[in-house]
Amino acid sequence: SFVALLAETYGSSYILTVYCISLVLEFTFTAWCNSHLRKAGTQIENIEEDFRDGLKLMLLLEVISGERLAKPERGKMRVHKISNVNKALNFIASKGVKLVSIGAEEIVDGNAKMTLGMIWTIILRFAIQDISVEETSAKEGLLLWCQRKTAPYKNVNIQNFHISWKDGLGFCALIHRHRPELIDYGKLRKDDPMTNLNTAFDVAEKYLDIPKMLDAEDIVGTARPDEKAIMTYVSSFYHAFSGAQKAETAANRICKVLAVNQENEQLMEDYEKLASDLLEWIRRTIPWLENRVPENTMQAMQQKLEDFRDYRRLHKPPKVQEKCQLEINFNTLQTKLRLSNRPAFMPSEGKMVSDISNAWGSLEGAEKGYEEWLLNEIRRLERLDHLAEKFRQKAAIHEAWTDGKEEMLQQKDYETASLSDIKALLKKHEAFESDLAAHQDRVEQIAAIAQELNELEYYDSPSVNARCQQICDQWDSLGVLTQKRSEALQRTEKLLETIDQLYLEFAKRAAPFNNWMEGAMEDLQDTFIVHTIEEIQVVYTHLLSIHSRSFIHAVYLLICLPICSPSMHLSIWFISNVTVKCCGAFHIKVNIRVKTEKQLVPQRDQALIEEHARQQNNERLRRQFANQANVIGPWIQTKMEEIGRISIEMHGTLEDQLTHLRQYEKSIVNYKPKIDQLEGDHQLIQEALIFDNKHTNYTMEHIRVGWEQLLTTIARTINEIENQVLTRDAKGISQEQMNEFRASFNHFDRKRTGMMDAEDFRACLISMGYNMGEAEFARIMSIVDPNRLGVITFQAFIDFMSRETADTDTADQVMASFKVLAGDKNYILADELRRELPPDQAEYCIARMTPYTGPDAIPGALDYMSFSTALYGESDL
Repeated sequence: SFVALLAETYGSSYILTVYCISLVLEFTFTAWCNSHLRKAGTQIENIEEDFRDGLKLMLLLEVISGERLAKPERGKMRVHKISNVNKALNFIASKGVKLVSIGAEEIVDGNAKMTLGMIWTIILRFAIQDISVEETSAKEGLLLWCQRKTAPYKNVNIQNFHISWKDGLGFCALIHRHRPELIDYGKLRKDDPMTNLNTAFDVAEKYLDIPKMLDAEDIVGTARPDEKAIMTYVSSFYHAFSGAQKAETAANRICKVLAVNQENEQLMEDYEKLASDLLEWIRRTIPWLENRVPENTMQAMQQKLEDFRDYRRLHKPPKVQEKCQLEINFNTLQTKLRLSNRPAFMPSEGKMVSDISNAWGSLEGAEKGYEEWLLNEIRRLERLDHLAEKFRQKAAIHEAWTDGKEEMLQQKDYETASLSDIKALLKKHEAFESDLAAHQDRVEQIAAIAQELNELEYYDSPSVNARCQQICDQWDSLGVLTQKRSEALQRTEKLLETIDQLYLEFAKRAAPFNNWMEGAMEDLQDTFIVHTIEEIQVVYTHLLSIHSRSFIHAVYLLICLPICSPSMHLSIWFISNVTVKCCGAFHIKVNIRVKTEKQLVPQRDQALIEEHARQQNNERLRRQFANQANVIGPWIQTKMEEIGRISIEMHGTLEDQLTHLRQYEKSIVNYKPKIDQLEGDHQLIQEALIFDNKHTNYTMEHIRVGWEQLLTTIARTINEIENQVLTRDAKGISQEQMNEFRASFNHFDRKRTGMMDAEDFRACLISMGYNMGEAEFARIMSIVDPNRLGVITFQAFIDFMSRETADTDTADQVMASFKVLAGDKNYILADELRRELPPDQAEYCIARMTPYTGPDAIPGALDYMSFSTALYGESDL
């Protein structure tokens, strides 16, 4: 009637499926029961009938449990049967199994459903429940065991206890993994499930004493094979290979140890690579910062400054994070090594954290020197540009003044000038000499500016020097020409004065001569009376003697004047014309100067106005930067102090402190735009060539260093708390113990630096009940302060306080585990490692194990003993 009801409700196909599943379970459970009953020399034929009297049921329980049950009833009556079944059910219940809706009456009455349910309960309790793999149990543990064993096999992917087994490769893989000689796994095909299943079932029955509990046709022909039947059969494999469980345990221990080592190795490799990359970057960067070759122009130096800004804003910040991450990785690695009983990590030579810090210090020293040099160079170039412009202006003014002066001084206008003209020229030349003397200061200023440009290493010094030399040479030439002209004018003046005197003398002497001539004419016209030739001679001689001297001197004057100045007879018109022209030129010159001054004064006013506006803008930039810097600087200092308090004070659990610190970290990161804005204002200040700021004591360098320290400190502090969590969890330290450790540490951290010195640490140990001598204290110090820095961090303190109670693997334990996998041999083979360990860990061991050289060595033997020792010693493993 029940079957008819199911058929009416769900259809005949459902009934057929249920019926088939029932048959599969009955077949599987019967085979399973017989696999145990035959150890007692009996078996069952029909699971529904043969357990009705309870006798074989009690016998089955005794075989699978290894315990004796109460003496059974031998009567044939129903009451005797119920009593026996109840004894069996009570034994099952005593093992902590709850039998829901299963009673003795149903078993005695041959209820198939109840009987199969009871057998499944027995299978779960005695065949599956005790299976435990990596802290999982029962079904999950059995599944994980199957996955582990079949992992190396291609085309096998065990995810459940139904369709994952349909192709039969899973069963074959289990057999091959433990008994590879029984199955040629390489010849199996995924597309031939019938052959695979029958091969596994036949081999298991023939060689492993596992009866055939499943039918290949049922599994292949069913969309979803019965999970209970598969689990029951697979559990038989698990128990059949129970002798390998010792190896499984050993393999698990080795896997855990190797996993720790692999993780630590990866951290070591990451540290080495990060340290190498960081040191290489520092090595490349320092020469760039130490390259102090000055540029010739302000534009080029401004470009250098812009490149330096890009370095500070773009290139260095990621390296600051890398340096912080490097320290965090190092601290985390050392903590994990201590927790796993491994020796401390010693980086390659030159890559210690202290080496990184020293290199970083050199980098920051080079940075500081480079920035100072840049600013000094910009100041120098600004001064040079100012001096060069000043030199050009003064040189141009001087050259304009000297233009035509040499030609003027080389004129010989005095040769045709009269005495009055010469006196005028002398007056004019005296005025020029005064003007020349006044220009002496300008020439000296030009020379002084050129000298300063040379001292400041002005790039265009050669052209400046050439121009300055030309001016000086011209100045010397003007001095020589001026002196020569002065001397020529003075000589000419004296000569003309002499000539004037000669003219006067001539005039004086010409009058007697004229009188003589007139007298001579008169005498020549006068009648005379002579009486003899002698009388005539006397008259002639008398006249000649009287006038001869005057005549001779007059003739001399007439001869000398043309010789002295053949062209000195200048007209009055010429003199007056020259005078007018000279006065006109002076008037024009005065007008030009007035006009020039009228142009220069507004230009000068405009320059002053522009400079005033520039200085006002500079002051605005100073105040703008100072207002922000005076807020950001104290904010950074406050955050640093707050982080220190959080890490030292005991407010809540370590997780609470981590949460609090991460919130702080988030708020700090969110503050970054303000730093960027301050960087922008600082750039404007530098572009404006502002080098001082009286409104703040904070420089951009102070802010940058403080910001970098803040980021590093928060990251380092978070890492310290994370390491404390690792230590606490690994060593089983309670929160109360952690609080006690923290309270003791804080009490003796007298300087509130987060570290104790040696004497404070000694006092702390004494307060906690330690009574030690110098040798013992020295030993403890070598543990907590291996680098001999003279300080003890809180992490090192809690490591020491808990290291004695740590439950960690040892080299001997790992060695013993390898010995199990090796079958008690003193060596192990690569195939054995590949069979028992996951592929990556097997290859890890094979690559690092040295060949075994003992007397019992065979080809391919590997030395697992030295490998195990190396895992816990100072090696590269």
